[in-house]
Amino acid sequence: MRSHGDPRRADSRHPATEAPVTIDLNHPTDTTMSAAGARTATLDEAAVERIRGDFPILSRTVNGHPLVYLDSGATSQKPRSVIDVERAYYEFSNAAVHRGAHTLAGEATELFENARATVARFVGAADDEIVWTSNATEGVNLVAYGMSNASLGRGGKAAERFRLGPGDEIVVTELEHHANLVPWQELALRTGATLRHIALDDAGRIRLDHAAEVIGERTRVVAFAHVSNVLGAVNPVAELVALAHGVGALVLLDACQSAPHLPVDLRALDVDFAVFSGHKMLAPTGVGVLYGRSELLNALPPFLTGGSMITTVGLTESEFLPAPMRFEAGTQRVSQAIALAAAVDYLEAVGLDRIAGWEAELGRRLHDGLAAIPGVRVLGPSPAEAERVGLASFVVAGIHAHDVGQFLDDRGIAVRVGHHCAQPVHRRFGVTATTRASAYLYNTVAEVDAAVEAVADARVFFGEA
Repeated sequence: MRSHGDPRRADSRHPATEAPVTIDLNHPTDTTMSAAGARTATLDEAAVERIRGDFPILSRTVNGHPLVYLDSGATSQKPRSVIDVERAYYEFSNAAVHRGAHTLAGEATELFENARATVARFVGAADDEIVWTSNATEGVNLVAYGMSNASLGRGGKAAERFRLGPGDEIVVTELEHHANLVPWQELALRTGATLRHIALDDAGRIRLDHAAEVIGERTRVVAFAHVSNVLGAVNPVAELVALAHGVGALVLLDACQSAPHLPVDLRALDVDFAVFSGHKMLAPTGVGVLYGRSELLNALPPFLTGGSMITTVGLTESEFLPAPMRFEAGTQRVSQAIALAAAVDYLEAVGLDRIAGWEAELGRRLHDGLAAIPGVRVLGPSPAEAERVGLASFVVAGIHAHDVGQFLDDRGIAVRVGHHCAQPVHRRFGVTATTRASAYLYNTVAEVDAAVEAVADARVFFGEA
């Protein structure tokens, strides 16, 4: 690739393509006590108010009330710095990446690949271990379909470890999002492998005793969520990875609800693959990340094929580039990737440890406040039983989840209702739908309290108090 230097610094005619993070958190680190008794870093109300000033949408009203956005588990809001970066790319550097010798093409490619390096650093990976996808769902499908292609004989000897057939087993858990379940169902159907699941206990924790029974010599893949998008609990990654690797199985981690909220080092976690989505971590929609250990990505047959992922093409056969390019066919999501890197810069400026500490506080307040309301059942283990993020899914006796959500929306409080793309875990706890409130770094104690109060008022409104 032709080098043009960094256009954000070298060309004074360009505005900063990376808009500066505007928060000012230069004050002593605040701390709080975790459930285990350890003192951890956190934010405080003053810092959160400064953060909120970076998010234009939080200043609006909904139904005559100030917006209380408690649906970040579905998609997060975006700070000005991220919005500005994507706009500036289109205004001043837009071009096709990895193609062309002109200045704009060089600038766009450099920004695109710098973004990959930023995201790689964020999760403790090497640059060539980060594959751009449209979202986490595509990342899981990429791995599953790659294994399917390997099972058809594609990839040669290097791909043998990905081949599945009758007698082989794929293991998931009972709490998975559909995106980390349906692709494995399809892979099992295509290859004749058996799909098995690890059960939960009555509190909503993964049963490690059952995991030890299910994961065995026939297990080839173990796929599970780092954090449940329904139960809010941080799952035992180390123990599950040890069980999987102990029998030579590969591990895929769904990090959609952890990468935005917790410090995540994928190499330290020792997973083989991981996926997460940009839109849940302050970035635009349309960009996600697949992490894979370099030697695995270079052995996995590609899923999507076409331009940009090949070395030579003949009329009857083609050869593919090394990872990550072998998985990035066609025109890429350039502006979204650059904006994702800006989102990572923002999160790092705040500090993932501080974000995790603040969300743990909000999560405890949310869980305990809801659980104290008569007739309200919160799914998942309590903060005393397991580490949780700032998320709570709950049922109000006698009131449908959609009605609860509508009542809260009338007060300007945005929450999620339904099965949250996780029907099996809802079925496990005997419900068809829940209301889910999910906090992020820009939420306040007052907003959590307002949501809890609104749920209590909903019981009165619907005659269930």
